[in-house]
Amino acid sequence: MLSKYFLNRPVFAWVIAIVLMAVGLLAIYNLPISQYPPIAPPSISITAFYPGGSAETVENSITQIIEQKMTGFDNLLYMTATSESSGAARLELTFKAGTDPDLAWAQVQNKLQLAMANLPTVVQMQGVKVSKSTRNYLMILGLISEDGSMDSVDLRDYANSNLQNIVARIPGVGEVEVFGSGYSMRVWLNPDRLTDYRLTIQDVLTALKSYNVEVSARQFGGAPAVPGQRLNASIIVQNMFQTPEEFASIPLRTNPDGSIVRIKDIGRTELGTERYGTEIWYNGKPSTGLAIRQAAGANAMQTANAIKSRMKELEPYFPAGMKVVYANDTTPFIKVSISEVVKTLLEAILLVSLIMWLFLGNFRATLIPTISVPVVLLGTFGVLFLFGFSINMLTMFAMVMAIGLLVDDAIVVVENVERIMSEEGLSPREATAQSMITSALVTTRLAKRANQVELFKVLGGGI
Repeated sequence: MLSKYFLNRPVFAWVIAIVLMAVGLLAIYNLPISQYPPIAPPSISITAFYPGGSAETVENSITQIIEQKMTGFDNLLYMTATSESSGAARLELTFKAGTDPDLAWAQVQNKLQLAMANLPTVVQMQGVKVSKSTRNYLMILGLISEDGSMDSVDLRDYANSNLQNIVARIPGVGEVEVFGSGYSMRVWLNPDRLTDYRLTIQDVLTALKSYNVEVSARQFGGAPAVPGQRLNASIIVQNMFQTPEEFASIPLRTNPDGSIVRIKDIGRTELGTERYGTEIWYNGKPSTGLAIRQAAGANAMQTANAIKSRMKELEPYFPAGMKVVYANDTTPFIKVSISEVVKTLLEAILLVSLIMWLFLGNFRATLIPTISVPVVLLGTFGVLFLFGFSINMLTMFAMVMAIGLLVDDAIVVVENVERIMSEEGLSPREATAQSMITSALVTTRLAKRANQVELFKVLGGGI
């Protein structure tokens, strides 16, 4: 039997135990940590925006056109699509579990290019985003203005302009989503004034595109330079407009009498936001949020700590009164689960030592199962790393259950060895060889499994 093989070679058994412990220690520092295991099938999302479009318009001009091109994928399970009255369109393609998300993303991207030419020009200008969608957020950062000097639009613009790309470049971050959009110049038109001046919306758009441009008149002192030339400067005839007053002064039409119709005559301009469908408040204060999703296979604890450290580095450069809050953070649950496993492990080792000492009164018999517990558990982490598992709440729960089984087996084996030594007067080696009750241990495990099944049935659960 395999047990007798190791019994006759104790040095070899010790070498294997030490190797298992070393492999387990290395695996602990390299295993990814997350709240839950990645058991959900991979999904790819496509998002587009049609400014001012109704739900029906978005459905007919964006959603259906993209859906018609999403064919011929490998391992595609199903596809869902939504068209909102705010002008947003979202399609989500879910693939079979085990599908490479990078390959699926590339296939969706290639198919989307076939539909881009048929989408409205304004949608193409806004951009169509394809991302590897994960349903669980690792963390949600919040930006609040404690003194009220910044409103929600200011905070959203700062998050989009200064924080989104910085956080997205942190190792372990898969995707960063800002709730809301940044600044945008808004032109509000009065339909009655447009009718009075016999103008259309297209006339306004044409004027905005024509005048809101940057015109360069080449260079002053450019090549070929004359002898002694020491100055070289670019000449800008016109810059792009920056203030609402500049946009309001854009001419729309020059009348025969020399009068000019400007945008301020048929509406008003203001610095607003691109979309008004999102308003976030935190404890009664204007706020915005950055939802962070974890990259596949990343360490949740390290990623969260890196994000918090980066935020501390950036805080001195924040505008006055702005503060970072962590509205949602999943890492405390992971910390609690890991600490509970460590606590259970220490309690199990203490109980095993106490029971063996009280009932057997032998220090050697007490030491053997106490050593076996950390050896086996460290080896378990090596197996988790080998099969691609992560340290999460489910694997930690399984580890807690395994500790109980391990303690039972250690007590049964050592107690049986002591009994044979005292009753038959055999040496420790002979008693150990005679007490190798592998079949009894297997039977015990099956009986406990049957009891667990009955308990699940009584509680109304499943296996």
